[in-house]
Amino acid sequence: MTHLVGVEAVLPEHRYDQREITDVLARVMRADRRTEVLLRKVHGSAGVDSRHLALPLSRYGTLDDFGAANDEFLSAAVELGTVAVAGALERAGLVPQEVDVFVSTTVTGLAVPSVESRIAARLGMREDVVRVPLMGLGCMAGAAGTARVHDLLAGRPDGVAVLVSAELCSLTVQRDDVSTANLVASGLFGDGVAAVVAVGPEHPAAGTAGTPAVIASRSRTYPGTEGTMGWDVRSTGLRIVLGVEVPELVRSHVGRDVAAFLAEHDLRIEDVGWWVCHPGGPKVIDSMVEALGVDADDLALTTESLRTVGNLSSASVLHILRDTLDRRPPEPGSYGVMMAMGPGFSLELVLLRA
Repeated sequence: MTHLVGVEAVLPEHRYDQREITDVLARVMRADRRTEVLLRKVHGSAGVDSRHLALPLSRYGTLDDFGAANDEFLSAAVELGTVAVAGALERAGLVPQEVDVFVSTTVTGLAVPSVESRIAARLGMREDVVRVPLMGLGCMAGAAGTARVHDLLAGRPDGVAVLVSAELCSLTVQRDDVSTANLVASGLFGDGVAAVVAVGPEHPAAGTAGTPAVIASRSRTYPGTEGTMGWDVRSTGLRIVLGVEVPELVRSHVGRDVAAFLAEHDLRIEDVGWWVCHPGGPKVIDSMVEALGVDADDLALTTESLRTVGNLSSASVLHILRDTLDRRPPEPGSYGVMMAMGPGFSLELVLLRA
């Protein structure tokens, strides 16, 4: 088993109420009356009260092209990512020089050398640290990254791995795109970074009290859904693709696939004591509750995360994992499921045990 011995969640310092963000976006997008009415409607129904942004609101109107936005992404992702990784290592009682494998994930900016390479240099990690940048998994990458760390540590049972997720969604909002998808995204997504430190079963830190273990994972992609979620890459940047069919896909598939995954480990949905689920949006959360047949309170931390910080793409499940450990500590020996959906349309499941 892989043991998650340190989890750190970091938010940018710039925090705004949803209404403030809506007012500024209406001006930045030069919205006509019809567009502004729709913008305010979708923002008001997003289930989001406030969000943290990589930049002060006044700066977004000055980002003239993809290059300018990506430069800001790179600067903030490395800065916040360094804080997150250092914090997760401190929680684990480890130092950067002990890290053997370093995985990064993002879908909101491009960096070559990649984000984890730059963070490793800042923190003074070893020159032989194995780096694995992940790109394109979207919102499910926090769960998928945790699963891939588990896979990588299977070959290093005494090793240390770090996952960092850096998602600065605000820098992808398109000022000239008045599609419903872009308006929804501009009201739903926030900025955040998170890091997880994991160790293999033979590492001295394995089994530390209060740290969950990864038992298994499962990936699932649904054929014919490539156009459901993702990006269209344009000269102005990353233009959101967000289909209205996502909640229905959740209702149709997720419950069955979670049940099948658990059955392989002689478990049922009723045996799961705690859920770490990506927030998506209000309709997606409702669909997950329905598909899983659980109470809304079982996903209360997911709903609250959406309300207080927005959808942080891949970083969300890691923020919710930190919230779970802090505010609803699982009973020792209880099972949990980390779950997130992403482009493809795809699903990533991670079975955890406290």
